[in-house]
Amino acid sequence: KQWYQRRVAITAGDSCSFVNIMLLLAAFLFLSTQPALCLTKNDEVQPNIIYILSDDLGHADVGFTNGKVETPVLDKMAKEGVQLTQHYVQQVCTPTRAALMSGRYPIHTGMQHDVIYPGHPWGLPLDETIVPQVLREYNYTTHAVGKWHLGMHRYSFTPVNRGFDDFFGYYLGSQNYDTHVNGGGYDLRKNYRNHHGVLVDEVRRDLDGQYSTELYADHVIKLLHTIKRKEKEDPKPFFIYMAFQNVHAPHMVPQHYIDKYSSHIIDEKEKVFAAMVSAMDEAIGNITDVLKDLGFAENTVIVFSSDNGGNVNCVGEVTSSNYPYRGGKRAMYEGGVRSPSFIWAPGRLDSGVNNAMIHVTDWLPTFWGLASLQFKLKPNTPIHTKDLDGYNQYETLFENKPSKRTEFLINIDLEPVGCGHRVPTWALRSNDWKLIIGDGGPPSGWYPAPNQQQLDSECNKPKESYIELYNIAEDPYEHQNVSHLKPDMVRVLTQRIMQYNATMVPTNNKDHDPKSSPRNFDGIWVPWLDFKDGKPVSPKVKYVVKGEKRGRAAYPQYRGEHYGNGANKVLKDIWLQGNSLEEHDVQKEACWTHQWSSEDIIF
Repeated sequence: KQWYQRRVAITAGDSCSFVNIMLLLAAFLFLSTQPALCLTKNDEVQPNIIYILSDDLGHADVGFTNGKVETPVLDKMAKEGVQLTQHYVQQVCTPTRAALMSGRYPIHTGMQHDVIYPGHPWGLPLDETIVPQVLREYNYTTHAVGKWHLGMHRYSFTPVNRGFDDFFGYYLGSQNYDTHVNGGGYDLRKNYRNHHGVLVDEVRRDLDGQYSTELYADHVIKLLHTIKRKEKEDPKPFFIYMAFQNVHAPHMVPQHYIDKYSSHIIDEKEKVFAAMVSAMDEAIGNITDVLKDLGFAENTVIVFSSDNGGNVNCVGEVTSSNYPYRGGKRAMYEGGVRSPSFIWAPGRLDSGVNNAMIHVTDWLPTFWGLASLQFKLKPNTPIHTKDLDGYNQYETLFENKPSKRTEFLINIDLEPVGCGHRVPTWALRSNDWKLIIGDGGPPSGWYPAPNQQQLDSECNKPKESYIELYNIAEDPYEHQNVSHLKPDMVRVLTQRIMQYNATMVPTNNKDHDPKSSPRNFDGIWVPWLDFKDGKPVSPKVKYVVKGEKRGRAAYPQYRGEHYGNGANKVLKDIWLQGNSLEEHDVQKEACWTHQWSSEDIIF
């Protein structure tokens, strides 16, 4: 579908006229919490765009949301930029990344159920047009760094074949921060096309033993310097997708970050977690410092968010917090889907707070609008997408206008999820109201770290109700289920959910393929369906391993001598090396004894 059917045209002047100032003053009287805007000359120039995505960061895990972790860089950026108080993502990582990249709800891409586990042959469908493919049509260079987690069983599902010029990071959903191992397989690589157009998959074993957060920041910094060198000969705007590993388990971080908290945090696990957040904060600061030094900052838009709520159950030693919001990762409650977020654009936005409803699917059309200067520029070739669920939020973010979005589908998932819901579940936010049918959690409580004893431990404990209705404007922390008081509202929202339900496509999930085992590929995760006899089948792929394999004995620091020990023994065995994920399928070992069918839910 051509995006032009929903385009929004604007006219931007080079300076603020008296009339503009009066209009902005009037808008301020009605929208006192919205940021002021002075249209600058930068509004007539394509901006550089950076999306920074944290992994499993809770709402209370950063300073700018009044959390107790020290994040001076993020706090300063949020203060200088516009804090997004109602920015929503999906309840878990793969669906959020699919929604971000495609601009579509996971139920429309088959990505609504759970995550992609290692060795499972599925991913974001190849007929979906995603963010880098759109931006390249407006002459952007496109770069992905960090976690991918949208498919790796074939090379066609990996970043460089999905519109990115290059990629440095890992294909899977988690790994050890230093050994870069998950389930007995190594997964840290650089992907790019050489001058013959051949995809080079360069596995970076030489970086084994280096902390991933620092590696990713260093890579982005080198990338920015490269872009600057090429600027005189071939000036192009850039898009960088920076998907940090922090603060996903296993919890580990160099000691000098932990030392910052030695005086005021007593709990060792909480101290390690806080240090991981600080490591990411420092990395982002290093990147933004270089942006400023190279003269990019005034024409760069940065969006920061988490991929889901903090992980407050399943992995028993996690010390994240979404407080005062309810629930966390995997839950339909606010703590699972309301993300700590801001947009930083010093050359385009004044500071402020934006309370508009914004969903992760909105970023594709919003970036599309930014890249095309609100569709004044035409793409190199026509861009076709399926029907988008996201809205171009340019006017909301940059012109102080109300959001076009009045509702969003939280998710529909008819199958149980390990450490998550156990019954078919539907959830919708519409204006101030939120309806959950099925199971809003677990996690279902309110968890201020480090009160680990409060975590949900009885996976099959009966719930009071399988219909929950909350007025989020009056009760944002979801203490009062008013479904029994508002049966008409329940009926209206249920009908709306059923309309979404009718548009849902089947899930893409596939069972584990034993042929994927890294044991078949010298201890490395590869797109196994494109390999034969240990090599890629296609001549259009060059597979290179740089560096030598190291043994477990090379890592004495993982006994707690140097790195924070935040993962339990089972997870340590998986992420360190040796043991396979099939031996310890920890993601699915809990909360599965009580299975439900759709007939158990009566509307």
